[in-house]
Amino acid sequence: MSTPALEVRNLTYSYPDGRQALAGVDFHIHPGERVALLGANGAGKTTLVLHLNGILRPSGGTVRVAGLDVTDDHLKEIRRRVGLIFQDPDDQLFMPTVRRDVAFGPANFGVQGADLDRRVAGALEAVGMEDAIDRAPHHLSLGERRRVAVATVLAMSPEILVLDEPSSNLDPAGRRELSAMLTTLDITMMLVTHDLAYARELCGRVLIMSRGTIVADGPAEQILGDERLLAENRL
Repeated sequence: MSTPALEVRNLTYSYPDGRQALAGVDFHIHPGERVALLGANGAGKTTLVLHLNGILRPSGGTVRVAGLDVTDDHLKEIRRRVGLIFQDPDDQLFMPTVRRDVAFGPANFGVQGADLDRRVAGALEAVGMEDAIDRAPHHLSLGERRRVAVATVLAMSPEILVLDEPSSNLDPAGRRELSAMLTTLDITMMLVTHDLAYARELCGRVLIMSRGTIVADGPAEQILGDERLLAENRL
């Protein structure tokens, strides 16, 4: 088997007030997999995601990306390899134009000139937003902003894309457009969602999280077809 794109072993985390959010999380994802992470509110999904590129640091256990431990020594490279797309695209879009938003990450890694222009154009083409390159992000629809947020990460040439509730608050057209775009991306993907239909549509494997640990892991059709399991986990 190949080296996992992402490997999490016995991951624990407690907040400063003593509340335990992660209680021994174990899973791995191999290159090219598309995995949905499901769980009710409070299951620990967002806390887990924030460990995947070092935003939060564990109380115990390990996170590895392509064999690299998520530690200070590797943090810059980890954050290039793991692209996080937050639920609210306005958390990621803060420049006056789409072009400058998409260029921001690679420019901070030293990419300049024609190479930077190619990165920006390629990322926007991948998400179908090349015509918006000189528009202001706040003039775009929510679905368009979400696609531009994906482009800001793709411009960094990541190995893993992690999306937090990508379909939330989208109208049906925006939902379909985002799904069609994500389907075309040739990248390892973790989709954090409450949307079971979206998970079934985009992912071949499903993890269910409850009370800070993984309680189910298997093929999407098997997990999503288990009504008792879904009900037990408030899904």
